[in-house]
Amino acid sequence: MSALKPTEVFSKMLKIQLIATLAVALTVLAFSGVNAAFSAILGGVTVVIGAYVASLVAKRSSQSTEASAILVNLLKAEAVKILVIIILLFIIFKVVEQLVPFALIAGLAAAALFSGAALSKLNV
Repeated sequence: MSALKPTEVFSKMLKIQLIATLAVALTVLAFSGVNAAFSAILGGVTVVIGAYVASLVAKRSSQSTEASAILVNLLKAEAVKILVIIILLFIIFKVVEQLVPFALIAGLAAAALFSGAALSKLNV
C-alpha cells in the first residue's frame, strides 16, 4: 500500500466526518425535527472547520525532519483545533435561537469520533 499525502488523508477524513454528520442529522430529523437536524449539522461543521484550520497549522512542519519540532507543531495544531471549536460553539450558542443542544452535541461527537476512525481506517 502506498503512503497517502497529507492532503489526501485530510480530504478522506473530511468526507467521513461529513457523512457521519449527515447520518446524525438525518436520524435527528426523523425523531426531533428540522431545528434538531440543523443543530446536528452545526455541531459537525464546527469539528470540520476546526480540523481544517488545524491541518493548515500542521502543514507548517511538513518540511521538518526533527521529531520534536513535528510533535510540537502537531500539539499546536490540536490546540488550535480545540480553540476554534470552542469559539464556534460559543458563537452558535449566542446566535442560533432555536438550538437543540443534544443534537448539536450528537453531531459534534459523530464528527469527532469519526475523524479518529477515518485515520485508523486509512492506516495513517
